[in-house]
Amino acid sequence: MWTVTDSPIGELRLVEHGGAITAIEFSPFGDPDGRVRGRRDDAHPVLAEARRQLTAYFDRDLLEFDLPLAPGGSLFQTQVWEQLKLIDYGETATYGEIAARLGRTNAASRAVGLANGSNPIPIVIPCHRVIGANGTLTGYAGGVARKQVLLELEQDALF
Repeated sequence: MWTVTDSPIGELRLVEHGGAITAIEFSPFGDPDGRVRGRRDDAHPVLAEARRQLTAYFDRDLLEFDLPLAPGGSLFQTQVWEQLKLIDYGETATYGEIAARLGRTNAASRAVGLANGSNPIPIVIPCHRVIGANGTLTGYAGGVARKQVLLELEQDALF
């Protein structure tokens, strides 16, 4: 099942499968990746709750998501995504810091970056909070402009 919600960074498609969120997709939407999406169901309880929480997040009223998640990925990718969820609202971490948290050397930063870029549930699994070692906003699947908006939204909410 899926639904679409408006946000300050454009429309987002929320995808549910088996009672959990499996993807949040940026517009323009495409379907070449083989993910199960099913039919549109704006009233599905998991999707309605995800929409409610995302709206509260964008309104600066929610700092932490509480949704059932089922991102599909390799063991390494899921380990990286678990680390992303530990980055607090308004905070950032570097790819090297994530690698170190996984017990890897800084050489694994590139692999962390690839896993970060493959995150199927952006915003809720906050891949936008990962930045380059020199503080730059490196790539983001939704585009660097969206990443900047998300980081600014969180910083503004804290002050």
